Amino acid sequence: MIKSPQIACIADNTKIAQTAYQEIAKRYNIVDVARKRRAEADNPADVIVVLGGDGFMLQAMHHFMARNIPFYGMNCGTVGFLMNNYSPQRLIERIHDARSHLLHPLRMYTRNLQGKDYELLAINEVSLFRQSRQAAKIRITVDHVVRIPEMTSDGVLVSTPAGSTAYNSSAGGPIIPLGANIIALTPLSPFRPRHWKGALLSHNSSVTFEVLDPDKRPVSAVADFTEVRDVVSVAVHEQQKTSIKLLFDPEHNLEERIIKEQFM
Repeated sequence: MIKSPQIACIADNTKIAQTAYQEIAKRYNIVDVARKRRAEADNPADVIVVLGGDGFMLQAMHHFMARNIPFYGMNCGTVGFLMNNYSPQRLIERIHDARSHLLHPLRMYTRNLQGKDYELLAINEVSLFRQSRQAAKIRITVDHVVRIPEMTSDGVLVSTPAGSTAYNSSAGGPIIPLGANIIALTPLSPFRPRHWKGALLSHNSSVTFEVLDPDKRPVSAVADFTEVRDVVSVAVHEQQKTSIKLLFDPEHNLEERIIKEQFM
């Protein structure tokens, strides 16, 4: 007899996700994940079932990561790379048999032209983008060593392994297997250095970006979906003390999906 976990369920606002939520709620006892945890015995959920697409899963992980509850996603969106297939049947058994993957987000420290500091987490990537028609000019420092004194480009990003199949891959960056303990540094349409394709760095690396001539060539910094505009400096490193647990059906585990992406 499989012990039933306490299931919380959240859904995107789309019709497909909301219909799926109603179906799940009819079949299973759903607890309220919004309730504040007061003690270990009072924690209302053992797992959060997320209904939507990858974007909604990212939002859910950002919102609830501090609760230290595993996430089990079911795809009610488009790509669904971070999700399992949707089916309301055997949900308890699927959660019980699921394989877990721990993700460590990137922490972004940034300062804007007004001298205001921001600190944000990114599960997929931290990206810098030019804000105007003129290319950005950015100095790149890795572990206190200047590696590129001046890069002229549309921008640059730092990606986690989990995020390497997303925007990083579209920008020509490498796909990184889980457990490789590396992060990707990938330029966006670089003009100078013309043939620089990016770099693979240790996950312990600290990467600093300095925006050169930020008044004339403004740059924004984005941690997943949160943007800070008119930045002058951005520092990025892996937040190893923070772990996010994702659950996947054995036949759809995240590690295998990332490997398959390299042979598409």
